[in-house]
Amino acid sequence: MTDGLLYRHWDTWKEGKFNHLFIADVETGTFRDLTPGERHDFPPFPWGGSGDYSFSPDGKKICVAAKMVEMEAISTNTDLFLIDVATGNMTKLTDNEAADESPSYSPDGRYIAYRTQRVPGFESDRWRLALYDTKKGTHRILTEGFDRWVEDYTWSRDGKYIYFAAVDNGNKGLFKLDTASGKIKKILGKGTSSSLAVTPDGKTIVFVRRSFDFPHSIWKISTSGKHLARLSHFNDAVISRLDLNSAEDIRYKGADGATIQAFLIKPPHFDSHKRYPAIVLVHGGPQSAFIDAWYTNWNAQVFAAAGYIIFIPNFHGSDGFGQDFINEISGDWGGKCYIDIMKGFDYLASLPFVDAKRIGAAGASYGGYMIDWIEGHTDRFACLISMAGPYNLVSEYGTTEELWFPEWEFRGTPYENPMEYERWSPSNFVSNFKTPCMVVVGERDYRVPFSEGLQMFTALQRMGITSRLVYFPDEGHWILKLQNVKFYYEQFIGWMDRFLKR
Repeated sequence: MTDGLLYRHWDTWKEGKFNHLFIADVETGTFRDLTPGERHDFPPFPWGGSGDYSFSPDGKKICVAAKMVEMEAISTNTDLFLIDVATGNMTKLTDNEAADESPSYSPDGRYIAYRTQRVPGFESDRWRLALYDTKKGTHRILTEGFDRWVEDYTWSRDGKYIYFAAVDNGNKGLFKLDTASGKIKKILGKGTSSSLAVTPDGKTIVFVRRSFDFPHSIWKISTSGKHLARLSHFNDAVISRLDLNSAEDIRYKGADGATIQAFLIKPPHFDSHKRYPAIVLVHGGPQSAFIDAWYTNWNAQVFAAAGYIIFIPNFHGSDGFGQDFINEISGDWGGKCYIDIMKGFDYLASLPFVDAKRIGAAGASYGGYMIDWIEGHTDRFACLISMAGPYNLVSEYGTTEELWFPEWEFRGTPYENPMEYERWSPSNFVSNFKTPCMVVVGERDYRVPFSEGLQMFTALQRMGITSRLVYFPDEGHWILKLQNVKFYYEQFIGWMDRFLKR
């Protein structure tokens, strides 16, 4: 029973409960609720964790993010609140109508760094890094001139610098920010870096790093960007038995002549004299990107190992190429990005080692949407796989949870702006469906409810198109359980083999 929206989120039902912030005494084992009686989540539901609260160095105060709005489902407005640990008194620190999250106290306790957006209702606005001065009560944005999203970050030991990660041109690099001058220096570019920590002597950054050809491991680098070294080696024995090709970073011309970045991965024991089948992978988001990283259930090396050339384009809307590039996909879901993908198809088909008649495509979330869109707009692909993709934008609006998302992307609700929903809904192009397609859904997917996939599968079957439904009753928007991941890979590769290895 519920009397309001956002009663479930991603894969979790709200059940009338709220996240509260508790403090525990490690010596006595006693604990106390710092937000008693609050009917808002501290930190936000369901993702809020340790990254959304921060203790002052003296332990007397705690800064926490919360979303205290009337209707959470249509708002991206989170704010920062300062709680006095002794009294429980709470003070609101931000009045920005967009998101303010991820607080972190400076080592001397004077400043609170946090990530902030400036466009209300738009979850993919640029994430900036800001400082709140606890003495003056003032706010200052540090990265206004940095046209990338600030993600993981940590303070230097002396408080003069902030080290952060940001997606940039297909990689998630490390950057060093001078908090006084605002000057930013890239200290590591290749691969994907996250979970930053500075050693007690302040000279070294320890972090998690991964890439298309190597899974998560612990690395270190000096704060000046020198002496990069891997510290953990628990995957060495497994990796040494595999033939993994590094991703090739390529560029080609997309919609409106824009330069599109993409990755190309060749199969083991690649022979340039042969012609291989290929798979185009379409990322979700859509304001996201496929970056040089090791993925659990969209691992390009697994697909390449099955004997495929893997092509991964970062089309209009992708993160890491500037905010203007990101913004161009809103209100244009099947427009420039579709052109980018098809021009990528042309590039891929022109390669001497690719068989142009044996190219398939697959995607999840927005990528699943794009596969559904491709199904109704071209028959150039030999087969398709659609996972967790919006199919009927009107029905998806009525069953999803984050209503701020479609209301931004399609310029309102379906009853305020029906033409926009109708224009970009794959369900309106079923009469053009021709390509064999496998549809993958998880029943616990509340982001894109699995009924969207059921509708897609029904349309394929009624059109007499070879199709398959793969249904996971215990998965959500992502396939996470290891046995399910194994089964998913078997179905994925089996479907591609059926049509691309004839």
